[in-house]
Amino acid sequence: MSGFDLTLFDCDGVLVDSEIIAAEVESALLNEAGYPISVEEMGERFAGMTWKNILLTVEKEVDIPLSASLLDKSEKLLDARLAREVKIIEGVVFALSRLKGPRCICSNSGADRLDMMLTKVGLRDSFAPHIYSAKALGADRVKPKPDIFLHGAAQFNVKPDRCIVIEDSVHGVHAARAAGMRVVGFTGASHTYPSHADRLTDAGAETVIARMMDLPAVIAAMAEWGGPF
Repeated sequence: MSGFDLTLFDCDGVLVDSEIIAAEVESALLNEAGYPISVEEMGERFAGMTWKNILLTVEKEVDIPLSASLLDKSEKLLDARLAREVKIIEGVVFALSRLKGPRCICSNSGADRLDMMLTKVGLRDSFAPHIYSAKALGADRVKPKPDIFLHGAAQFNVKPDRCIVIEDSVHGVHAARAAGMRVVGFTGASHTYPSHADRLTDAGAETVIARMMDLPAVIAAMAEWGGPF
């Protein structure tokens, strides 16, 4: 047993290496709209955020009206690229084989995209039917709000302080901590950046790993330690 009653995984950047693809698509669209931003900066600033919330943030920063058509354009471009290119994060299969007990996915991505990506990399059956999209709860309930993590725990009737979350983004860590859950940060995806681990720690991750193969041992150690709660 893991020592926790439920393990909750983010998907993008934790199970599938999709954040770098999103950063490439979205940075190109923002540059075309007159907002210069690199792929690396996209990953550092906006990983884990929905495209809608990224656009709203940019509009607040600069006086550039961003067309509503960008929302639909990004979704279509990103879905096409993910369907062709998305890959599993190295070490995930090993980690899942060593982690016992209930688990689920709690993601900001939409349900259809989650199904497509997880099916493509062969992970859908490892989690189904416990694959939850924050967007399905409501547009105003995505991370960094804690709603999706609380929803995941409720499906198993597990108390938040008996949950462990695996997250790669600051927004996701904030959401998990707001839900009252313990967090392992992950920096092993292609969108990682030099200060990534420090930022996850500052956001509330108790420890940060760069290899998914290390996850089972880290969770076991955290269970023994007991943590800050």
